Formats: sequence, structure tokens, C-alpha cells
Amino acid sequence: MQTGENEQALRKIIDFTRFLSLSLLGIHIYLACYAAFAAWNLTAPGVNKILATFAGMTVFQSVWLAKFGVLTLLVVSLLGTRGKKEESIKKRSIVFHILSGLIIFFGGNYLLLLHGAASLIATLYIASCGLGYLLCMTGGAMIARIMRNMLTNDIFNHENETFPQEERLLQNEFSVNLPALYRLKRMERESYINIINPFRGTMVLGTPGAGKSYFVIRHIITQHILKGFSMFIYDFKYDDLTRIAYNTLQQHSNAYAVRPGLFTINFDDLSKTHRCNPLEPSEMRDITDAMESSRTFMLGMNREWIKKQGDFFVESPINFVTALIWFLKKYKGGAYCTLPHAIELAQVEYKTLFAILQTEPEIEVLINPFVSAWKNEAFDQLEGQIASAKISMARLVSPSLYYVLSGNDFTLDLNNPKAPKIICMGNNPLKQQVYGAVLSLYISRMIKLVNQKGRLKSSLIFDEFPTIYFNNIDGLIATARSNKVSTTLAVQDYSQLKKDYGREQAEVIFSIVGNVISGQVSGETAKNLSERFGKIVQDRQSTTINSQDVSVNRSTQLDAAIPASKIATLSSGEFVGVVADDPDTPISLKVFHNRIQNDHAKIKREEEGYKEMPVINQVTEAMVSETYNAVKRDIAEIVASFEG
Repeated sequence: MQTGENEQALRKIIDFTRFLSLSLLGIHIYLACYAAFAAWNLTAPGVNKILATFAGMTVFQSVWLAKFGVLTLLVVSLLGTRGKKEESIKKRSIVFHILSGLIIFFGGNYLLLLHGAASLIATLYIASCGLGYLLCMTGGAMIARIMRNMLTNDIFNHENETFPQEERLLQNEFSVNLPALYRLKRMERESYINIINPFRGTMVLGTPGAGKSYFVIRHIITQHILKGFSMFIYDFKYDDLTRIAYNTLQQHSNAYAVRPGLFTINFDDLSKTHRCNPLEPSEMRDITDAMESSRTFMLGMNREWIKKQGDFFVESPINFVTALIWFLKKYKGGAYCTLPHAIELAQVEYKTLFAILQTEPEIEVLINPFVSAWKNEAFDQLEGQIASAKISMARLVSPSLYYVLSGNDFTLDLNNPKAPKIICMGNNPLKQQVYGAVLSLYISRMIKLVNQKGRLKSSLIFDEFPTIYFNNIDGLIATARSNKVSTTLAVQDYSQLKKDYGREQAEVIFSIVGNVISGQVSGETAKNLSERFGKIVQDRQSTTINSQDVSVNRSTQLDAAIPASKIATLSSGEFVGVVADDPDTPISLKVFHNRIQNDHAKIKREEEGYKEMPVINQVTEAMVSETYNAVKRDIAEIVASFEG
């Protein structure tokens, strides 16, 4: 009952098949070269009688058929050969042996057509048959000895780490849809990154050059304008994003029921900026609004204070600035309630300043510690409490800043249904600390007005978000969803966010956003993202090689869908991430790893046709200087009125 599974039985079958092949070859040679054998006296009547029977068989009627039969039996015998595996055997050597063997083996047929001595022709024919047969047999045996190691075909495990992604285009009145290509095993397929619920927050990560603005941010701007969103853009490298918004609005203003106005804040080119007072008194309902503005402004000026909130020498200057702002808000109906006036008021001598502030009952609790320190001549303590505020505010003493901050060209309620706005605020990388604090104040006041019921849908876009301080950003993302406020934060790396906002707040911001789109990042950021994307079932294969055979074991296990090492080596335009869905449009395939497809030629044509930002006002140095001096005169008049 022996079968092919039995090693000894298999060996006997192989040997017998090869014996048949050699026997067939021997009979063919004897019949084909009978004249030579007769001349050599190697024939016998008994053998001739037996072989005469074989000579009548079809296989021996033709030289070609006989040799095909010989090789067929040889191939069958080689199928069961299991030789010792060798890494040194190359495919070229196998091909050479087999091809040369076939040429010699079948080429000898033409020797039989020659006219000459039978002994010589037979000798050459027998040699060609024997050599060709040996070469074919050697090449076939080498096939069984070649090492097949499937593990080396995908050394970086790229194909094993591919997974199905969302290929449907899912749109609604709020969505942002980015076409992309992704790989599934060895196939490249089309897909979409569908941000169908931008109100759950979107974070765009990537080191410089990863393509955050070109592949993602610009499309959020253009698609939200096409869908009628009011918009705020924090343009860190002004006017890169502002130009996109301005030109898109010019072409698609019909997307809005009421055409929105586009307003810009830019401290470097005063002819292309509007003026706006972030401390507009009519928008400050109570002293808590002044407290929030003061905290945002002071923490924006002193970013290291973010990690020390609650300390005496951090809260004291915040309370001091709060008192200044609220006094100006109450004095003469807020006629002087601007940040430049607060800066100048802070420079007044303590004796006069405290006398002025004490006239406002609502801030008495705030200034009592300062007054007590002054009366008790604890001047070192007093300087520690107030000097840090005065020094910080003194950095903003600039005619251009005073000019922009003291005007009222527009209000910050950008999603007002009756007067929608697109507000673009530009920073300057060379002056980001000073400008960033002022812009933080604008943003803080704006959010109070935007995050209300009954307003238009709005999109808040922050390029290089860590360069400004946005107090309670996590609260905005958590609560503004019902008010149709979409928030997009562009960050280079989680470590940057942690450095500027502190570990605790950075973790909250990083964890609370529902949509994450990440280009190349590394370190802790890549590890956190990899964990967030989860795991997939991946094939595993192990190969064991011994002297007789190769055994292959295959299994599956859960492993990271997108490892941290892969996130750290993404190319520009290649992104990984996860999107959030909503009950109306569930998405089962939320995680993606693809390459966003931009129409580069179309974008280039659009940019070539862009119009430059228009000149808003012809501003002269005299106008700026007059505004600066007017603020100083106003404070001098306030002081004089109390001293008189």
C-alpha cells in the first residue's frame, strides 16, 4: 500500500521512470546505429529478435519521436527529485544547461543524414545523445535544488501593509473631498479622502515641505468658499493663503446669498490692511470678557507662562491688564477702549494710575493687591507684579500697530448672516512673537462672536497654529460643532505643539480632533498616529531550510496598519490619516494611506491668473504718526482730568 507520500516508494518510482528513459534511449541508439554495432561485432541474434519487436512500435518510427519519448520520461523522473538546496545555484546556469543539452541532443539527428563511415557517424551520434541527455538531466536536477525564498520579494513589507480604503466620493453641503491614489497589494486604485464632517475638527500635520498647504489647506479654502462658508484664515506667511481666498471669492461670490466682504489684517503693509479694534467695547458684555482678552494677550506675549498658569507672578500681570481694559471700557462709554490706549495707560506713574483705576468699582478687587503693595512700600513685590506686564506691552509700542489696532473698519462677527465675512490675518515669521500675541487677541474675541447659534456655517483655518496662542481651542472644537463651526489646525509636529502649549493642552488638542491628515512626521508624533490608526491582519511567512528540503510556514497576525517608520518616510504629497463620519453618512473605511492627486497644470494656470491683493487705503507716514500721537494725547487728557 505504498504511495507517493512514502519517501522510499517515491524514490523507487523515480528510479524506475529514469531507467525506462535510459532504456528507451539505448534501444533507439541500437536501432538507429545498427550498422555500426554490426561492424563492431556487438550484435546477437537473440537481442535482434527481441528488439525487432520494439522496432515496430510507433515511438521508434521516427528519430524525433524516440527522443521526445526519452525526454518525457526524464522530465517525469525529475518531478519527484528533492535535492539539497543551494544558494549558489543561479537561474542562468539552469537555463544554460537545459538549452545547450536540448541543442546537442536534438542536433545529433542531423548526423544520421550524413554520408560517410558508419562507425564514425555512430560514435558522434552516441556522444551527442549522451552529452545532451546528461546536460538536460543536470539542469533539471538543479531546478529542484534552487532555493525559493518568498520572503525576499517585498523586503520593506509594503504590499503586506496595504489595506482597502474608501473609494466612494461622499459629498454633502459641508464636505471637503480630496482625490487620491492608493496601493492595494500590487494594484494602484483611486480613492477619496472624504472630510464629510469638518465640524469635528481637522488637524493637518507635516514637516516643512510635506505639502500641507499645497495638497490640503488650499482645497479646504477653495471648497468651503464654493459651498458658501464664512471664513477666517490665519496666514502665517502672508499672503500665500490670502491670495487663494481672495481670487476664489472673486470667481465664486455667487455661492453666497449675501456677498461676503474680504478683510485683511497685515501689520507690514499698511496700504493693504484694514483696521480693527479687538477690544471693541460694545462686544464686551462683562468683566470676564476683559479677563479672557487679557489672559490671551499676556500668554501670547509670554509663551512660557502657559505652563505656569495659576502662579502668583503670572496671574498678577493678567489681573493688572484686565483692570486697564475694563476701566477703558467703562470710561466715557468706551471711547478709548483700545489696546494702544491700554498700553499707554500702563506707563502712567503708580500714584496717578491707582487713583484713576480706583474710580471704577468693578475692578477694585483686581487692583487692591497692587494698591496695598504700593501703600506698604513693597516696591519689589509691586515691580514683580506689574513690571512684567509693562515690559511685555512695551514691545507693542509701534506706530504701525497703533494704527491698525485703533480703527473700526469691520467687526469680528464673520458669520453674521446679514454681513458674512472672510477675514485673513497675516503674520510675519521674523516678528511672529509680537504679531502673534496681537493676532491671538483678535482670534479670542472673534471666537466669542462666532460660536453662537443662528449663524452661518463658518470655517476657521490656522496655518502654523503653534505660532499663536488660542486659549480654550479644545473647548471650541468640542462645543462649536452644533453651531456649524469648522476648525482646521496646521501643525508641523506634535512636539512643536507641546513646546508652545504645554504637554497637557497639547495632548487634549491632539486627541480631540476627529479628522487627521498627516504628511511626513517622525518621533513621538509618528508613534501616536500609528497607534491611532490601529492594526490590520497581516500575512506572516517563515522558511526553514535543511539538507533535504525547504519548509514554509504561513500564519496571520495583527500588526500596525501604518507603522511609525512608514509615516517618517512619506514623500511630499503622500498622506496618512483618519476621517470622522456622521450618522447620515457612515464610513467604514476611515483610515487611509494614499497620495493626493493635484491637477498641477490647472493650479499653475489659476495662480498665473491670480490678481494681487488690492490697495485698501493710501496710508502715509503722517497719518500713522498722527494716530500714534493721538493715543498718547488721549491718555494724557485722561490723566489730566483726574489730576485736575
